[in-house]
Amino acid sequence: MTQIGRTNRRHTVVVPGGADARISLGWAALSDTGYRRSVNEDSLLARSPIFAVADGMGGHTAGDFASTAVVTRLAEKVRTDFVTETSLTDALRDAVGDMTRGVGQTDLGTGTTVTGIALTLVEGAPYWLVFNIGDSRVYSFRDGTLEQLTVDHSIVQELLDAGAITPEEAEVHPHSNVITRAVGFNEDPVPDYFLFPIVAGSRLLVCSDGLTKELTEHGIRYFLGEGSSPLDAAQQLMDAALGNGGRDNVTVVVVDVLATPESGVHREGFPRRAARRH
Repeated sequence: MTQIGRTNRRHTVVVPGGADARISLGWAALSDTGYRRSVNEDSLLARSPIFAVADGMGGHTAGDFASTAVVTRLAEKVRTDFVTETSLTDALRDAVGDMTRGVGQTDLGTGTTVTGIALTLVEGAPYWLVFNIGDSRVYSFRDGTLEQLTVDHSIVQELLDAGAITPEEAEVHPHSNVITRAVGFNEDPVPDYFLFPIVAGSRLLVCSDGLTKELTEHGIRYFLGEGSSPLDAAQQLMDAALGNGGRDNVTVVVVDVLATPESGVHREGFPRRAARRH
């Protein structure tokens, strides 16, 4: 398991071309092996402008090698305040090359999911660039509303989209771990990308499926609302996932948008009562 970056209570980014235009973020990141795995194959990156989680596959050293390759290559892009789709895709391609050269540690049956958010500029305006390959997820939480921003690349998701199974059946489907897209396997990575507004007072969650296997969306919404800070929310999510069984590695990154150029004010954390208003 590789963790690049940890908790940061406040980080300010200057938006180019704006009259003292700034974005302020706070974040926290946690990862745990869980109770049924001997090795943590998840890796994470939590350094502005990129917040990402990679869930390795291939078993033990191989999965860890794959997820480490991805976050290490992505971390090379944090030298600037904003990144682009091209730079992220280039990093993932470099990671695939690293996996291919990992003689003795990986093979053609090794890969990893990756999902995350990154600060980007579109015609000079800042946005979140959401990206995803596999079944790790990004959620947005604001004013008591939880929204899943990514779409799983999985057999179960395809069955859901086709109307072949219900959401309740998806929770217990025997192929719930089978994904249809990954980084690795000597294939060119194909991420989903889309833009999402950066809104003051919002909280974003990037997580591996070790969390979503143990918590329903109701549970995720509850703990994101209860957490008084990114670290508090991340710890409550982690404790709940482990308390519900911890059947897989669990990794969470929680990012708070404290201020934007439009808001003009900073928000110190998320008071519990205010976060649960509708």
